Amino acid sequence: MTLLNTTGLVVGKFRPPHRGHQLLLETAAAQVAELVVLVYANPDGASPDSAAVRAQWIRALYRDDNVADGPRIGTTPLRVVALSTEADGVPPDTAPDDTHREFVRQWLARQGIRVAVVFTSEDYGPGFAAHLGATHVAVDVAREQVPVSGTLVRQNPELAAPYLHPLVAAQLGVVPPAVVPHIVLLGAESSGKSTLCAALAEACHTTWVPEYGRTLHEQKNGNLDYEDLLYIARRHAELEDEAALRAKGVLFCDTNAATTALYSYYYFHRCDPALQAMAAVCGQRYAHTFVCAPTVPFEQDGWRGPEALRSFQHGTILMQLDFYGIPFTLIEGTVAERVAQVRAVLGR
Repeated sequence: MTLLNTTGLVVGKFRPPHRGHQLLLETAAAQVAELVVLVYANPDGASPDSAAVRAQWIRALYRDDNVADGPRIGTTPLRVVALSTEADGVPPDTAPDDTHREFVRQWLARQGIRVAVVFTSEDYGPGFAAHLGATHVAVDVAREQVPVSGTLVRQNPELAAPYLHPLVAAQLGVVPPAVVPHIVLLGAESSGKSTLCAALAEACHTTWVPEYGRTLHEQKNGNLDYEDLLYIARRHAELEDEAALRAKGVLFCDTNAATTALYSYYYFHRCDPALQAMAAVCGQRYAHTFVCAPTVPFEQDGWRGPEALRSFQHGTILMQLDFYGIPFTLIEGTVAERVAQVRAVLGR
């Protein structure tokens, strides 16, 4: 069913957002011209477990290369709104269904929003939609497509990790299980990471993931925004997981979220808490970390900083690895020698 030129509605606690929520949102967005997403709970948690933070996670999950466009799924824009007891009079979670239905109806009326269809994965959905004068669409009510719930995630994040996006999982301090071991290569600019990743993938008959931050940096002609850094980490993790499905035995990754966090501090002197969380779980996400020594000839390709920064960047990466307690192997020499060093460590 496609309801063109209509507005859809999804309401939930999203505590936290999981793959079942994503299925609901993506199914809804495919059928409407605009999707309103209301996030609320009462009692609500304080940051980092507030509705405002959870709404921001949803926005982060669905932004694309152009942050100015706002979050969207495909071509459908998302209007993600966090409601609070203080500002909006959110009723208690234990209030009767009719109370919640009327609360949402009045809120929509005050905003001048007319929804034509309500999407839910709950038994209360038909009555809720009828109260709003809207059509109801049920999405995986039996939890057969994505067997997870917010309660399960809160009770056992590690068990629920396979049903969490890497960005959300990191906020809970867990990492979704990998299809194949992820091996990450770090290093300062022009330290040979990309060349070595490609050489390792060829030698091991597998695939590798280029540094997405470099891709977006070039697309935007070097004009990255602060919000781009979290997006880079999120998109890079997604590209890794997509490539893992094609990999044979091992996946090589050029850079990780921890390095992206460093660049956030370098360029903007601050770092989004969600990106900090993604950086903090890099020790769990990657089976082994290799650091390329900055001893290869420096190549200025027009996108890199001056060569004088390379030694400082290298030291900063080592400091960060020590801070997070992530063991690593320093590799040096020619490309062939570095390939041999990596394969020897992986062989052990």
